[in-house]
Amino acid sequence: MMKNLLIVIPLTIFICFHAQAEDYKASMFGIKSNGTTLNTNSIQKAIDFIHEKGGGRLVFYVGRYLTGTIQLKSNVTIHLEEGATIVGSTNIYDYNINGPHFSSLISAYKAENIGLTGKGVIDGQGRDLAYTLLDQVQKGVLKDELANDRPALRRPKGIYFRECKNVEVSGIMVKNAAEWVVVFDQCENLKIDKITVDSKAFWNNDGIDIVDCKNVVLSNSFIDASDDAICFKSHDPTKLCENVEVRNNVARSSANGIKFGTVTSGGYKNFKIVNNKVYDTFRSAITIATPDGGVIDNIFVDSLYAYNTGNSIYLRIGARWNKGRTGSMNNITIQNMYCEIPNSKPDAGREYEGPIEDLPRNISPASIVGLPGQYISNVTLRNIQIVVPGNSNPTYAYRGIKPADLDSIPEMPAAYPEYSQFKELPAWGFYVRHVKNLTIENVTLTAQGKEYRPAIVLDDVHGASFSQMKYNEPESNKKKQVHTYKSSEVLLKK
Repeated sequence: MMKNLLIVIPLTIFICFHAQAEDYKASMFGIKSNGTTLNTNSIQKAIDFIHEKGGGRLVFYVGRYLTGTIQLKSNVTIHLEEGATIVGSTNIYDYNINGPHFSSLISAYKAENIGLTGKGVIDGQGRDLAYTLLDQVQKGVLKDELANDRPALRRPKGIYFRECKNVEVSGIMVKNAAEWVVVFDQCENLKIDKITVDSKAFWNNDGIDIVDCKNVVLSNSFIDASDDAICFKSHDPTKLCENVEVRNNVARSSANGIKFGTVTSGGYKNFKIVNNKVYDTFRSAITIATPDGGVIDNIFVDSLYAYNTGNSIYLRIGARWNKGRTGSMNNITIQNMYCEIPNSKPDAGREYEGPIEDLPRNISPASIVGLPGQYISNVTLRNIQIVVPGNSNPTYAYRGIKPADLDSIPEMPAAYPEYSQFKELPAWGFYVRHVKNLTIENVTLTAQGKEYRPAIVLDDVHGASFSQMKYNEPESNKKKQVHTYKSSEVLLKK
């Protein structure tokens, strides 16, 4: 039987605050606030000038400042006073679409001590920008892969900082990017606080992407996006996204609320995700996935509240782009969580809804799914309440608990990791497969209508302990709510 595990989060995050430096008014450099004058060169001249002078803040006051791509340099902060808006050009040729890194409105590369602060707005005008790019691709002027008639390679992001150190982004609103909205890639010592991301302008509008970064605090922010709201990625197999704290945020999404992945080449270590809220979200409240050979270790989630979301928890090992590497997931704790799942589509009515996919199926359970011989290990779930609608219809979609039924569930190692990918699953509360050392305690599962399925199915699970479990389901007094298959050392306590 498994031993009790103590997961220690060695998470010490050092964020360097910028020393007080001189302020420079944007107007000093001939930067116009009329919303029609293209200020790209003027803003870049101001940034370069302040950088050469040793650093300071470039301050924008009330007005609309039109620009293409600008690049922050070391020791420079852009400060937006309330009423100031940086507006992205809708001409695709005003962006660094042929540069060495991802195209974006505001970029930085290997800079230190930089920031975006204030109470102003950065508006990418992403829908119009994406349409002008599409027009140029369709006319044959630019080459770009088109997926579902969407440009795939050249759409500018809102903010893209690469390999930067000591970064502060606070107070501002970022909206309407043509692609991912706010991206930090291989950055160190990153503080994101009290920002608003509101971007439902086009497809693939990830709210905040944190890619292979170290020492990160994301706090007190609101993210409303048409793709994953808070997303951690690992693109480099030699890097890790590690020492990350996510606290006191609210997320709304037409995809996942909080997600690890999808690309997970290196991996994630030492995360604390505390006191966050997810609502009106199409996919999972939290997804932790490693489909590409990466390592996931030491993830602590506490006080996650999810309302009107398509799924609660999805943990997944896959084998999609492994390139000879073996992915792993160990030491995951999720506690003090509350989740309500509706019977309707949670993001219905949005301009860019999540797709109706992976049907037929009834409401999917929380799932923890490894691969044969690649076990997810040391998972603790405690003090959790999940409410589902129940009333699953076996004549619409059916998956029984006989050996042939359970064996028929495909492994799908190369598939995109999505909670609904297996279609109908045989449980309404938790489906657990290829897992070692699982602790579930003080968990209440409520089905508001009668279910044909048991609450929990364990398949190839070794070392599992259940205690203080409650199953609320109409007309189910004599129903066996836990079904085990090809499993060992499963302890069911009262």
